[in-house]
Amino acid sequence: MSRRSVLITGCSSGIGHHCAHALAARGWQVIASARREYDVARLREEGLQAVRIDLDDDRSIREGVEAALALTGGRLYGLFNNAGYGQPGAVEDLSRDAMRAQFETNVFGTLEVTRRVLPAMRAAGEGRILVNGSVLGLIALPMRGAYNASKFALEGLFDTLRLELHGSGIHVALIEPGPIESRFRENARRRFHRWIDAEKSPWRDVYAAMERRLAKPGPAAPFTLGPEAVARKVIHALESPRPRARYPVTFPAHLFATLRRLLPTALLDRVLLAVSRGEHS
Repeated sequence: MSRRSVLITGCSSGIGHHCAHALAARGWQVIASARREYDVARLREEGLQAVRIDLDDDRSIREGVEAALALTGGRLYGLFNNAGYGQPGAVEDLSRDAMRAQFETNVFGTLEVTRRVLPAMRAAGEGRILVNGSVLGLIALPMRGAYNASKFALEGLFDTLRLELHGSGIHVALIEPGPIESRFRENARRRFHRWIDAEKSPWRDVYAAMERRLAKPGPAAPFTLGPEAVARKVIHALESPRPRARYPVTFPAHLFATLRRLLPTALLDRVLLAVSRGEHS
């Protein structure tokens, strides 16, 4: 295939880091981004072109996208919106500021990067916009209300964008992973301590079990896969002449997508509560 360019957000570690190197190895011009300057410098040392993008900062987004377009001669064929984090906590313990922070990064920042990239794709008459959603944009689990809500919001936004871009030559795809090896738990634990007052919560005992799970080494959950499982879907979404609208990744993602369609709500709730009890036992 001809050399095409792709901008990937959230490349300091995990899924973004792996996908950046996997696509570069396939001949793509990869523009990797991270929010910290030292991560940008490290990505460049690894042989990638890299720019700084902080999803919480509109100026950073504008300058980062402009830098990416300068590196690619004004054209970007692909965008993989990967950056984001998960805010743990029961809904009744989530302050407005905690929710605002979650949406600033996962939803508003992702939308702003996409808006900044779209004019170049429209001018070229082609492009691929990928969003790292989650199985938790399809079903909800307790103690993840902020994250669930942000991923449901991304599903709605980018389903809408897919319809609006029909016939433009620009395709939109949602990548929907279940558990993947990454620094997700480490980042979630930091956010938990920042925003949740566990000692004053009626969920204090549940939080103690959740903390043990977040601190536990090894896979976070059964059926956890490495980031290469996501990379395979990203490659298909970028390179296939007929990309799919959705790409579930991991067995739980496929399972819950199916159960959501087949089960009545009361029965699905029983399944989700059982899964949650298993996590916090």
